[in-house]
Amino acid sequence: MTGIRKSVAVAGPAAALLTAVLVLAGAPLARAADGAAPVPLGAADLARAHDAARDPAVLDRLGHFFAHGGALPAQWQTLDAAQEARAAAAAAPRLVGDPVAVYTLDEGFVAGTPGAPVARTDFVASRAVSADGRVASVWTVRRADGWKVVDIASGGDESDYAAKAADTGGGTAFREPQLNAWYVLRDGRVLPLDDEARRSVGADGATVAAYQSLVHRRYGDKLPGSAYDRAGLGGGYRPDEAGPATSGGGATLPAVTVAALGLTALAGAGVALRRRVRG
Repeated sequence: MTGIRKSVAVAGPAAALLTAVLVLAGAPLARAADGAAPVPLGAADLARAHDAARDPAVLDRLGHFFAHGGALPAQWQTLDAAQEARAAAAAAPRLVGDPVAVYTLDEGFVAGTPGAPVARTDFVASRAVSADGRVASVWTVRRADGWKVVDIASGGDESDYAAKAADTGGGTAFREPQLNAWYVLRDGRVLPLDDEARRSVGADGATVAAYQSLVHRRYGDKLPGSAYDRAGLGGGYRPDEAGPATSGGGATLPAVTVAALGLTALAGAGVALRRRVRG
């Protein structure tokens, strides 16, 4: 279900793609963060984000995305304008289900900041489907002037993992994007929702404290202002640099060698497209 995402800006007047890889960083660990659940995004904000995703221009962009099989623009098949318009119309994209808030590992938690939650609200995802059943996810973020669509990703990981968390006992689903790992925070434990997370914390998960120790070792020297950050290495995290951690149950939490991922944000007009490459 999970895969590495690639992204590229879609051409448009003054479109400027800003790739902001989540660089988690901080100071020496003074004490473990509290690891509370993030404050849920309110229904009004979810509705506003969903309204932005329903904009006709976004649905048109979705149609063209589906017309080319969900590929990145550089890989789009050769179609003349009329063929592409017909394929985009035939895709007839629509949004289905409820929007979901997507939570991402919080840098304060990584640094050990007292009171920091395990994860923070990152964006809202709205699930889209084409006429032939293909799925994409529309990512919307809150800007100073309201909710804006910044990304369209192939597949529906965001809504899928939120639903999986709800179906397996509840809790807050969140992602550790550097590993492309999805977890659920439930009853004081961090439990895996995908294979990457299982390789990270084991099948039985880890206590919040053990997980905090693990991610601090992974990212604690990679925070803004660190030597790692100043060297411009934010996109090249290598988990093998961090040693294993131990959960409350004594299990070893192995490091995983996977490329870093991050949220693609758009500074100007247009929307970024993101394809998940299945491993």
